[in-house]
Amino acid sequence: MENTLPQHRQSRGWSQQRLADELGVSRQTIISIEKGRYDPSLPVAFRLANVFECTIEDLFIPPKAPDS
Repeated sequence: MENTLPQHRQSRGWSQQRLADELGVSRQTIISIEKGRYDPSLPVAFRLANVFECTIEDLFIPPKAPDS
């Protein structure tokens, strides 16, 4: 899933480690989410939205549905 997490993180001047510490997850988790290789659990997605004071929809872009 595409996301805007790197832009939100960088706008605060935070490293991946700083964000990981804020959320209580590993830096590797942040890297995987940012690269779109891992979709976070719902609790982590809500914590991300809370940290960045936005909605989950502001952070994550769902894949487009294939044309039928």
